[in-house]
Amino acid sequence: MKITIRMDDITPDMDFEKFTRFKTILDKHGIKPLIGVVPDNKDKKLQKNPPRADFWEIVSGLQQEGWIVAMHGYNHIYTTREAGIFPIGDKSEFAGLSLAKQDEMIREGKRILKGHGIITDFFMAPSHSYDRNTLKALKKNGFCRITDGFGKGPYEMDGMVFYPISTSKARTLASKDEGIVTFVYHANTMNDKDFDTFEKLFDKGEVVSFEEFLHYDADVRKLKDEAAEFLTAKSKYYAVRLRRKLSK
Repeated sequence: MKITIRMDDITPDMDFEKFTRFKTILDKHGIKPLIGVVPDNKDKKLQKNPPRADFWEIVSGLQQEGWIVAMHGYNHIYTTREAGIFPIGDKSEFAGLSLAKQDEMIREGKRILKGHGIITDFFMAPSHSYDRNTLKALKKNGFCRITDGFGKGPYEMDGMVFYPISTSKARTLASKDEGIVTFVYHANTMNDKDFDTFEKLFDKGEVVSFEEFLHYDADVRKLKDEAAEFLTAKSKYYAVRLRRKLSK
């Protein structure tokens, strides 16, 4: 199973020291990831440092180098407790809102990115949460690809192409199956042990640049597969909650 890398929560006020540490490991192995850039970050949890004045120049430079940029929500502020159609969480910036409101948010987010020279048709939902209105609003605003879902390769649903994340890093590394998935990372919250584990990933698995994902044909997702994905996501949500409860 091939592995691609996704890094969430890219903002002008993120922890650039950790971002640079993460990037250094990627550069060492010649890997170019997918990064989720928040157009107008208002989430205080992501505000680790004073905003970098050269942030957008950095993002533009990375995109020119071959890093894939996704629009990571709009403000990254959770507005509902809706899980959406991929329920591995219980909060959302988008799911549960009207189509008109989601259209407004996505349109403004795209305008901000474009104003800084960042053009993309990839979307990354905060907390992996989106609903049918999100998909409609994305298509209306020229987005056609989403980094989310479960599977062993890209699939098409509701006119969008989804690039799945791994259900379990350990199971993916142990798998002998053919296919490709994404491992999700949040450099802002990584500690030394996390960085050591990330470094060892390149010895354990076949890590490739995210761009390779784009060369795979997308299968059409059937209704039974949608149902199976929903149940898997919900089960993962409850499993994570149980582990957290037992660890307290």
